[in-house]
Amino acid sequence: MTIRLLRTLVAVAETKTFSAAAARVHVTHAAVSQQMQALEADLGIELFDRSRRTPELTRLGHEIVQKARILIRDYDDLVPSVLGQGGLSGEIAFGALPTSLTGLTPRSMARFKARWPDIGLHIRPGLTFPLISEVERGALDAAIVTRPHAMPKGLAWRELAEEPLHLIVSQDTEGDDALRLLTTRPFIRFTRAAVVGTLIDNWLTGAGLQVQEAMELGSLEAIASMVHADLGVSIVPRRVVEAWEQAPVRALSLGPSAPSRAIGLIAREDTPRPRVVDELETAFREVIAAEGRK
Repeated sequence: MTIRLLRTLVAVAETKTFSAAAARVHVTHAAVSQQMQALEADLGIELFDRSRRTPELTRLGHEIVQKARILIRDYDDLVPSVLGQGGLSGEIAFGALPTSLTGLTPRSMARFKARWPDIGLHIRPGLTFPLISEVERGALDAAIVTRPHAMPKGLAWRELAEEPLHLIVSQDTEGDDALRLLTTRPFIRFTRAAVVGTLIDNWLTGAGLQVQEAMELGSLEAIASMVHADLGVSIVPRRVVEAWEQAPVRALSLGPSAPSRAIGLIAREDTPRPRVVDELETAFREVIAAEGRK
């Protein structure tokens, strides 16, 4: 068993097919198949169910992939950790909320890259819970997420900012009574698959507010565009760092009882690349201090 075989296995797991994995690791489809057969022989277990047209990982195969990711990360960090670089070399895998991808994250990554130009960045968008799972199993070095109700054991949370929720309406909408507009206009819901969507849903229920749901979307830019077109109103986070481009809308306060979401960085407590997480945190805090809403 070699690191090369483990890299190919992880590539197959992430791309779902031998052909796509072959393109990622720069070998032929036949070579990937041979490598996986060799790995199965070395381990003495079946990693793939080949009774299907497209081979799929077995239960044991999935478990081996999780361990392989950790071994690959440790291997890649071997020399940097000895040299005291804290993992500040090679490629960093970072997860980011979609709501951060048009403002906070790109600005922060630009600062990080200006300081560490030789480091490769692989940014993976996702919602909070899938990103947490990826950090837990070592597929991501760190991620920016919304703080969940309960933080899984083994993960460290570094809070960056609070983002209050407010109502957005079209510029042509008359009136400033947020609760009246919320209950009388079509409601564009932020997806319940996101932590902030659940936060909004719980607040509406707790406040006894009935809304006329029109649609459910997962992109702040898409929601703002729908609101701008006067197709409804929506409750969204007031982002600590503005997006570069967004459809113009009016924002109204929901009052003193309105909830807010906390955004921050998560990483494993036993991360082999602690310096990476420190430097990422520094970049995010600098951007929030320089460009964040006051």
